[in-house]
Amino acid sequence: MHQKDWCRGGRFVSSPPTHGYGLAMRHAILGAGGIGGLVAAALARGNSDVVLLLRPGALAEYDGSLVVDSAVLGHFTIDVPAVSKLDRAIDVLWVATKAPQLEPALALAPPERVGDATVIPLLNGIDHVELLRHRIVVPGVIRVESERVSPGRISQTSPFLRIGLAGAEPVAAELRAAGVDCSTSDDELTLLWSKLAFLAPVALATTAVDGSLGAIRDDERYLGCQSEVLAVARAEGAQVDERSLHGMAAGAPDATRSSMQKDVAAGRQPELDAIAGPVFRGAARHRIPVPYTEELARLVASRAGNP
Repeated sequence: MHQKDWCRGGRFVSSPPTHGYGLAMRHAILGAGGIGGLVAAALARGNSDVVLLLRPGALAEYDGSLVVDSAVLGHFTIDVPAVSKLDRAIDVLWVATKAPQLEPALALAPPERVGDATVIPLLNGIDHVELLRHRIVVPGVIRVESERVSPGRISQTSPFLRIGLAGAEPVAAELRAAGVDCSTSDDELTLLWSKLAFLAPVALATTAVDGSLGAIRDDERYLGCQSEVLAVARAEGAQVDERSLHGMAAGAPDATRSSMQKDVAAGRQPELDAIAGPVFRGAARHRIPVPYTEELARLVASRAGNP
């Protein structure tokens, strides 16, 4: 999708809604975990208007402020209001749920309330974008290790915090002003697959062996999965920069642990279909063998109690 094309009601229009851009925008955050909470806190500290959308149980546990301990943004506390259902006009809806919770979570942001707001999903994987196409969607990716350690408490440990958006430069500018490294691209497919080509091998391998990135760097299955995902991405039409991909993997700290690994360790459902599913489906379409990815996915499913 070209940067100037915005999807409205299943059709593309040539320019985005204005929403009064030029002033600080009004943001709603759906999914206030390690990712959504970090984005919300950064924007709120940068004087953007931010509201969290929380399920009633989570809302009852939230004390009205986010406490962030970030390797990039520092340590700070910021007041951010929260509601159990979107009740105000907004310019941007950030969707930062886990993939299995996406559809039920959308009930917190009814379409009539979202209106013409720009929807920016930061989910892992590829397939969620089509689910949101009836809205004005600008796909995004985030590269960070961040988790919610308790209600309203966010720990971001990676030495990087980078967001890529398939357009929406005014939103990107607001993120940069808030201290977040943010870039835009006019190639949605490459944006999404470039993240998945890094994420899928790391998530699957670290979870399969329950080890950090340092423990799997030389694992044949990890390296084989990298090559397989890259082959599928290119067959799907993405122009993934292999040198940049390997540089990113080499530069990530040895202590890096994937969110999938943390989910399995905590007894939560892993995002196996969201992360491995696009690889398998693309491989089937293009008749590309992916034995290493299949083996790692089987091990993850077995560790998660779903062989």
